[in-house]
Amino acid sequence: MKSTGIIRKVDELGRVVIPIELRRFMGIQEKNAIEIFLDSDRIVLQKHERSCIFCDSEDEVRYYKNKLICRHCLRDL
Repeated sequence: MKSTGIIRKVDELGRVVIPIELRRFMGIQEKNAIEIFLDSDRIVLQKHERSCIFCDSEDEVRYYKNKLICRHCLRDL
């Protein structure tokens, strides 16, 4: 995991601002959905993707090693 040196405080409503530099780097735009995961003692934020990383199919996609892959591409792997 790469440290950015950026620190943000949680506001009174539990919100944290994601710095513009990180949003640009990750391709996160206003109104994009963000997924929230727990990884033991860490909170992980990830841009929500709904299609297969190989063929862009939205049918029968599943996570495989934190990436969305459709049933057909997973079978081909």
